[in-house]
Amino acid sequence: QVRLVESGGDLVQPGGSLKLSCVVSNLNLNYWGIGWFRQAPGKEREGVSCIDMSGETTHYTDSVKGRFTISRDNVKNTVYLQMNKLTSEDTAVYYCTAGFRRPAQALCSFPDPSNHWGQGTQVTVSS
Repeated sequence: QVRLVESGGDLVQPGGSLKLSCVVSNLNLNYWGIGWFRQAPGKEREGVSCIDMSGETTHYTDSVKGRFTISRDNVKNTVYLQMNKLTSEDTAVYYCTAGFRRPAQALCSFPDPSNHWGQGTQVTVSS
């Protein structure tokens, strides 16, 4: 059974940083694009950042460019999201997703229910 387990969410003050992790089980990440979506209360789930199979191509939504960095370790079957300069607008549940051979931008374009998904981790930015 494929599992994606996110961790690292927390309450953080504006301007602070967090690093999210997603550990993937029973999936060879060498063949999967992987990324992060988020969903704030009353809003649709949006693609935040995605990375392709090779790790060479990344995609970021405009609001996080220059602040967030996605990376992956296919040996550890883990994807990370380093989030800096957090604002209240970043408050959301963050979900990890994996799509078979999906390029980064395509993976982030919409929350495809046919992809694998984690259960989410809460990020709250507040003073």
